[in-house]
Amino acid sequence: MANFLIKRLLQAIFVLFAVTLLVAFAIRLTGDPALMLTQGAGSVTEADLVLIREALGINKPFLEQYLDFIVGLFQLDFGNSFLGGTSVSELISTSLPATLLLAGAVMVISIVISIPLGIKAAVSKGQWSDQFIRITSLIGLSFPNFWLALMLVLVFSIWLQWLPPSGMSGFASFVMPAFTMAIILTATNVRLVRSSMLETLQAQYVMVARAKGLSENTVLYKHALRNCAIPLITYFGLQFGGLLGGIVVIERVFNWPGLGTLAFDAVSSRDYPVLQAVITLLSMLIVSVNLLVDIAYGLIDPRIRTE
Repeated sequence: MANFLIKRLLQAIFVLFAVTLLVAFAIRLTGDPALMLTQGAGSVTEADLVLIREALGINKPFLEQYLDFIVGLFQLDFGNSFLGGTSVSELISTSLPATLLLAGAVMVISIVISIPLGIKAAVSKGQWSDQFIRITSLIGLSFPNFWLALMLVLVFSIWLQWLPPSGMSGFASFVMPAFTMAIILTATNVRLVRSSMLETLQAQYVMVARAKGLSENTVLYKHALRNCAIPLITYFGLQFGGLLGGIVVIERVFNWPGLGTLAFDAVSSRDYPVLQAVITLLSMLIVSVNLLVDIAYGLIDPRIRTE
């Protein structure tokens, strides 16, 4: 197990190195931050722009800027934002908990709802309950997340006035962003759980368990669900990584003070330090989740642990 973890950690380091290098190169193609900062400032000479670039540190060669970022990364110092000079580490420490809270709640809601529904659909294959669950999940898959978010705001904030339309000011403001993403993820997960359970329920050990007189819940949740858990965990892990990357739209619609909003503002203002730090942090989180998924394989399936 130790050799496996070392190998995966080395792979993770290589992935993070490649991602940070690509991001550092790509964001410098988006434009000149000095021009963005001087918009609306009246007459600005080229000498003024040179002084601004020097103050921001973007007049250095690309590799030198990248090495400075890597050194700061090991020191947990991402520099200062181009807008206002606020510490990037301080901005991230404020935004990261909000994003993790929202993403974690979305995954928990989705898993708690989708697993029982998927099992119910598999057990009642072809019956009206199976058809209802499948049709409902198909409808959920048809909703774009931004459209669903706007519709929830329209209904629950403007018409009914039950929930605040934006911000992070308590549990009420947390409901709509979480359920917007959870509805879409649940629609996908229900179909995945159903297909995995249908295949597992046809296995011989399930028939043996039933022949022993075990209760149906024991057969479904202890035997069948555990044996089909590996593909589910794989997909849930990848889904969580995709959720972290795709939560920008939802955070923007609901003005949620997370990493997505921070990254969106950094893109529009060409704020290199903030954007590099956010993408690097998200990459680290995704790589860490994938590593935890691999470790979970061994805990669930002894055959993988032995290999």
